[in-house]
Amino acid sequence: MSEFSAKEKKILEKHFSNSDKGTFAIITPRQVDRGALMSRYSRTDKSMRRIFLDEFLKNENRGEEFYNRVLLEYGDDSVAELGEAQIAIEGLSNIAVKKIEDRRIGLSYLEKSSRYVAWNKKTNGNYRFYRDPVLLKSKFGDLYLETCNFSFDVYSKNIDAMINYVREKYPIEKYSFKDSNDGKEKSFSKLKNEGDIKSANMIYRGSTKAKALDILRGLLPASTLTNVGITGNGRAFEYLLTILGASDLDEEKQLASKIKKELDTTIKSFVRRSDDKYGKAFQNYLRQVKKTSKSFAEEIKPKKRSGVLTKLVDWESEQKAIDNIVTSVIYEHSPSTSYQNILQQVKKLSKDKKLKIIKSLAKLRQNRRHRPNRAFESVYYTFDLQNNFGMFRDFHRHRALTLERQLLTTDHGYNTPDEIKILGIQKEYNECMNNTRETFEQIRKKFPEQAQYVVNFAYNYPYIMKFNLREACHLIELRTVPQGHIDYRRVAQQMYNQINKVHPNLSKIMKFVDLKEYDLERFESEKRTEEKRKKLK
Repeated sequence: MSEFSAKEKKILEKHFSNSDKGTFAIITPRQVDRGALMSRYSRTDKSMRRIFLDEFLKNENRGEEFYNRVLLEYGDDSVAELGEAQIAIEGLSNIAVKKIEDRRIGLSYLEKSSRYVAWNKKTNGNYRFYRDPVLLKSKFGDLYLETCNFSFDVYSKNIDAMINYVREKYPIEKYSFKDSNDGKEKSFSKLKNEGDIKSANMIYRGSTKAKALDILRGLLPASTLTNVGITGNGRAFEYLLTILGASDLDEEKQLASKIKKELDTTIKSFVRRSDDKYGKAFQNYLRQVKKTSKSFAEEIKPKKRSGVLTKLVDWESEQKAIDNIVTSVIYEHSPSTSYQNILQQVKKLSKDKKLKIIKSLAKLRQNRRHRPNRAFESVYYTFDLQNNFGMFRDFHRHRALTLERQLLTTDHGYNTPDEIKILGIQKEYNECMNNTRETFEQIRKKFPEQAQYVVNFAYNYPYIMKFNLREACHLIELRTVPQGHIDYRRVAQQMYNQINKVHPNLSKIMKFVDLKEYDLERFESEKRTEEKRKKLK
C-alpha cells in the first residue's frame, strides 16, 4: 500500500518528480524549501515527501524559519551548502575577477575569453576598462585614463594587421580538411563541395583570428572589463562576500554589496551572515591577517627578480614517493590492517615489483580523462612561477591545488611574442609597456593596490603552485593539448620535464602530455567543433 493517498500524490507531483519511487528529484520552486527539506531530512525518520506534506505545505515560511534557526542560532555551516545559485557579473576588471576566482571550493566559473573575442569595442565612445573612482579623484586620474587608452589604442589598431600577418604566414592551402564525399582529409584546393569549402573557411578564419588575438592580448591592461558566470552554494558565496567586503579596493567592496543584493532574491537565508555581526568580525580578522603577514614580509625585503621562471623548488625523493603511492594503492583493498603496517611491508618489496605496480596502473589509462586514482595524491610538487599575467589567468582556473600570488606590478619585465617583432610593431609595443611602467611607478607610491589596474597582461607575474601528482597529471595533460595557448603550453611542458627529471618512473603516469609545437593551436579543435556542428543540423 502506498505511503500517500491519491490526494497527497496529486500535491506531491507538483513538488517532486514522482510520488511513489525511492529515487526522485526535488522540484518544489523555492530554493529555500529545497535546501531546508534536505537538511530536515537528516534529522528525522520521516520520508522527505512526508516532511513536505506535514511541515512545509501549510507554512509558506517553513524553509525560511528553518534556516534562521539552524544557521543563525546554531551556526551549522554545512546546511548553507544546500542552497545554490547562479549569478552573472558583467563589467568587472581582471583584478576583481581573479579575486573572485581565488575561491576554490563550492564555486565554479565561466569567464569571457580573450582569444575568441576582440576587446576593441567601445561603449559610448569609451574603451571598456575599469575607471577606479579613487584614482580618478586623485592627481593621477588623467594619467591613468591616458595610459589605459593608449594600451587599448595599440591593441585595437593592430588587430587587422596581425590577423592578415597570421593568414599570410599560415595560408589556408597549407592545411587539410574533411571531404564530405569520401570522408578523407584533403588540401583546401581539392575541395569541390560548396559546403566543405564554407566549413573550411570557417575553421581557418576562427583559428587564425584566435592566433592573432592570442599574440596581441599582452597589450590589454588588467583594468579590462570582463564577464563571469558563477555557480555555487550558499556557504561558498557567503565566504566570497566576506572576502570581497574586506578588500582595500572599492570595486571589490562594491561587488560584495551588488552580489549580496542579487543573492537575496534567490538564496537570502544562505548568505545572511555575510554582512551581519559575524561577517563584519570575519572581515576584520582577514584585514588583521593581511596586515600581520605584510609586516613580516617587509622585514625580509627580498630582491626583485625579473624575467620568466618555471622552477620546481620542492619535492620528495622518488623512492619515498613510490613507497607512499604503492602503500595507498594496497591500503584501499587491505581490510583489518593499518597504513603503517602496509608501508613497512612495501618497503621490503623490490624496486622492480613496486615499479610494476606503478606501470600497471599507468597502462590502464586510455585517455587523459581516465584520471589516476587517489593513491597518486600522496606525492606533492611546488613550482615557483613567473610568467605573463595573461597566461596566469589560464593557470589560475585550476582548483585542486594551492596557489599563492602577489600584487600585479611592472617589476619583473614583460613578454614580447616573436610575431610582434616580425610584424614590425615592437617599437610601439615597447612604448606601450614603458608608458605603463612609468604610470604604475607614480601611482603605486600612494595607491599600490589600485596601481594594478594599469598593468598590461604581458607583464610577468610571480606566484607559486603546490599540487599532488594526480593534479599534475590533470593540469599538465590538459594544458599541453594542441589547442592551448602557446604560453601556457610551454610552461606545462617545462613542468612535465622537471617532474620527469626528479621522478622518471612516477612521471610515466602522465601518458598524454603533448610536447610538440603547432602553427595554429586552435586549428584541429576548430575542425572537431565544425564536425559536431554539422551533425547537429
